[in-house]
Amino acid sequence: MQTVTTIADLRRQVSLRRQSGARIALVPTMGNLHAGHLQLLEAAKQHADRVVVSIFVNPLQFGDASGGDFERYPRTFEADRQKLVESGADLLFFPSQEEMYPAGVENVTRVEVPGISDILCGVSRPGHFVGVATVVTKFFNMVQPDVAVFGEKDYQQLLVIRRVTAELCFPIEVFGVPTVREAGGLAMSSRNQYLSAEERQRAAALYRTLQAAKERLISGEGDIAAIESDAEKILNEAGFCPEYFTVCRADDLQPATVADTALVILAAAWLGEARLIDNIQFQR
Repeated sequence: MQTVTTIADLRRQVSLRRQSGARIALVPTMGNLHAGHLQLLEAAKQHADRVVVSIFVNPLQFGDASGGDFERYPRTFEADRQKLVESGADLLFFPSQEEMYPAGVENVTRVEVPGISDILCGVSRPGHFVGVATVVTKFFNMVQPDVAVFGEKDYQQLLVIRRVTAELCFPIEVFGVPTVREAGGLAMSSRNQYLSAEERQRAAALYRTLQAAKERLISGEGDIAAIESDAEKILNEAGFCPEYFTVCRADDLQPATVADTALVILAAAWLGEARLIDNIQFQR
């Protein structure tokens, strides 16, 4: 696996691979890789001949309300690089902040997806999805992949990226990969390390609560507001501080009605120092 740190070298290496007829996949990450990230890499290998992985902790998507989350976000480059070597990545792009934003973060041209960026996680993290859309657009232009792979745990992010891809006319197939979970059901996340051992045990209640809400909906229960309210009460009693627990249409994240069949239930909640997000998608 080769590692490059500049856009010029990245483009040069991708061009060499493309000249041989290789189909290129991109897996953007912020590092601190776990089994969920490696599953993205495995999925990318199913859709392409060569896989480019980026590691970049993007300051633009943290914002002023992150409470120092950008500074303390775990950076584990050497361990990440070794995992990528062992998992069969072809090319690692590891740029500096100056390489990505030469005019400074405050002056960068931004990409915004209105509406879908301003709800759910966009309420408590203003500007977050502008940061996501901007950095992904830059990566798409740098790599020009045939395929890009993202995790479904960040479901709202995935829909934002699909909108960017479609509306900016990128000739890229975007694939979502199902969430990888720990034994108790907790969605794998780099932020899980902020949980204490006791909190980690309790954290599995988030997924159980999503599953219980799903079962109520599948059984035909029509009072969606009551299902959401009951779920938030359960999470509060389990020691969480919920930001939202909501049933939405899967395609656009608008509030679901009893007539909708393709649904996603999304939740965000704090447990101690960790902000956890999760979702469950289904048809009814």
